Amino acid sequence: MSGRRQPIVSVLGHVDHGKTSLLDHIRGLGSGRQASVMDREAGGITQHIGATEVPADLLNELCGPLLGGKSFDSPGLLFIDTPGHHSFSTLRARGGSLADVAILMIDIMEGVRPQTIESIRILKAAKTPFVIAANKVDRLHGWRAERDRPMALAMREQTRDTQGYFDQRYWDLVGQFAEHGFNVERYDRIKDFTKEIALVPISAREGEGIQDLLAVVIGMAERYLVEQLTDIEGAGEGTVLEMKEERGLGKTLDVILYRGSVKKGDEIVLTTEEGGISTRVRGMFSPRGMSEMRDAGNRWDSSEAAFAAAGLKISAPDMDGVLAGTTMRVVTTDEERATAMSLANAEADISVELAEEGVIIKADTVGGLEALAKELGELDVPIRHATIGKVNRRDVRSAENAADPLHRIIMAFSTDILPDALEEIENSENGVKYLGSDIIYRILEEREEWVEERTRELEEASREKVVYPGRILLLPDHTFRISKPAVVGVRVLAGRIHVGQRLLKNGERIGQIKSIRSGQESMKEAKQGAEVAVAIDGVTVGRQIEEDDVLLVDIPESHARKLRKMDLSTAEQEVLEELTLIHRKDSHFWGR
Repeated sequence: MSGRRQPIVSVLGHVDHGKTSLLDHIRGLGSGRQASVMDREAGGITQHIGATEVPADLLNELCGPLLGGKSFDSPGLLFIDTPGHHSFSTLRARGGSLADVAILMIDIMEGVRPQTIESIRILKAAKTPFVIAANKVDRLHGWRAERDRPMALAMREQTRDTQGYFDQRYWDLVGQFAEHGFNVERYDRIKDFTKEIALVPISAREGEGIQDLLAVVIGMAERYLVEQLTDIEGAGEGTVLEMKEERGLGKTLDVILYRGSVKKGDEIVLTTEEGGISTRVRGMFSPRGMSEMRDAGNRWDSSEAAFAAAGLKISAPDMDGVLAGTTMRVVTTDEERATAMSLANAEADISVELAEEGVIIKADTVGGLEALAKELGELDVPIRHATIGKVNRRDVRSAENAADPLHRIIMAFSTDILPDALEEIENSENGVKYLGSDIIYRILEEREEWVEERTRELEEASREKVVYPGRILLLPDHTFRISKPAVVGVRVLAGRIHVGQRLLKNGERIGQIKSIRSGQESMKEAKQGAEVAVAIDGVTVGRQIEEDDVLLVDIPESHARKLRKMDLSTAEQEVLEELTLIHRKDSHFWGR
């Protein structure tokens, strides 16, 4: 064993920007050199649980010309390849992120998208060094792609026009990242990797530029992670990706070991909702091979020991309720056990500030829950309940009981809703909303849309009970009946009119709206801009009213108070002010 572990690399970015294609390409890198990618011969790509390891000799062979004669000292690179529902932000190790380095995938044709922004925020918060992979250059007009060609070569061989198209997209990206406080520079022009973020153009589909990308990742790891990577001695520490039930093995944990080692028979401390628990490793397993990863059969190879960094599957007794995203710690003494237990208890204690009144949030991991809570905190959204696991009926009942209708919402990050809870929501009379997504950004956006829509609905409901102010114009040549009742064509100039409302002319009350019609259709109300026929009781055209008159639609005093608290349009506001002035001539405190 060398004195260093391999760096852990995470690939993140917007959906469909090429994360899967890149990982697939990386997994296939060694296939030209040997009969099976998964043979355990030296130099083979190894598939771990939730991770893919590319060994150093393969990296040195691929990237040698780009590394300027230097060789990569770590054993290789370990790419975290977590299931789709695991967000990078939820995988933490010792307060930082689990990844040592990240690759941020961007579709060069689409640029920065909502998930890209979320990824940038996560990388900033975790202080994780990253490189930008500007993917899909093969889609640039006129781009001539060649399988597995280094990008330095590919760029030189494009026509001037195509290079121009590339530059245009590149400068767009530079501008977009500058808005988020990052200086981006093309990887082959960077003088100082601490001051600038490297951008590597690639085509994950064609494999162009992949060597360049790996060379930059290696360079960053060699330069900035020396201390982190020598952290391989002593007791093992890892992040739990998820707990599964495996046929023949029972409950198992998928773990990324990022420090030290773990052996069969070792005592490990894990975190549950109730706090720390201690158990012993009964078995450790790694997948047998790529082709068999998808088969259900006996696909696990047993191993005696594992060293950082690695993905592994552990079986052990009494693992009920272990929380995904928490730490597994190997302990060998009573003192270590006591320390690990107190750290596990602290992890179990979800650090989300709760309020008496607020929304309900759920996530599959502690990190996920805290990440969602942090974002909601920045938006000043109070949280009443925050728990880990699937959304259940208790969560729905709790949401139903929120006093504020805008708090009757359950936001679930990277977790599902149980069928009986969904049924409960569908039958809820209190208007409970469930929002679930693997992207915090999307949850926040959808919540905002829902709040707007719900606010509008609530206002509409209160508006139905409130009589609105309005102003109408009696249209010329539109008198259909002179009196008993007078029927005239009107245009609603401002606000709205309602059956039963009284009309004012020059501040004097003159008649009452008996009906509103549009063509053959009878209406309860008509809004600003509408032209309708109105029957008015108590007036005669030519006496109290004339064509071209502008009349105000009066409102009861109690409604004036309600209207002041509501979100009125400017035109409605003006009519309300005018009505208030008219009434206050007679009653000084009208509408207060």
